[in-house]
Amino acid sequence: MVMNSVERTVEIPPEVNLELAGRIVKVTGPKGTLLEDLSHLPVSLTLKDRRLTVGVTWPRKKEYAMVGTAAAHVRNMIRGVTQGFRYKLKVVHAHFPMNIKVNQEKRVLLIENFTGEKSPRTARLVGDVSVKVSEDEITVEGINLRDVSQTAANIEAATKIKDKDQRVFLDGIYISEKT
Repeated sequence: MVMNSVERTVEIPPEVNLELAGRIVKVTGPKGTLLEDLSHLPVSLTLKDRRLTVGVTWPRKKEYAMVGTAAAHVRNMIRGVTQGFRYKLKVVHAHFPMNIKVNQEKRVLLIENFTGEKSPRTARLVGDVSVKVSEDEITVEGINLRDVSQTAANIEAATKIKDKDQRVFLDGIYISEKT
């Protein structure tokens, strides 16, 4: 049996407006607008009757996988402009309490007094995300999944302890919830 084409269909909700210019997708919804360039993927995009069809003809194995990747990107964009994304991070410390501050001008999160260190550690905030800090919880919110998840990963990586047993030294900031 020879497979000569693969397609995935993405339904567009009524409150979302999707525009297609070649392989550049623009999604507008109640929470904002997202723009994604999918021209690096070897797929064809067609918009018809509030349905976006992602397809490829005569796919090889990698091209077959790229169809699902492109459809997932568009679904994540639609979910972002309708619901948004939120990551919650938990601040864990055994002895030295951490002070966490957000500097919106420099787009950076400062972690002071991490394991008693004198110089603060920094984590870069990516894109248009909002970061809220309560006592032992950090909330990262935004409409772009890539920006929200990368910001949360930057915060988690900033408190990585090197050259010590990580089963004993549990201090750090860890992702606890993704919604």
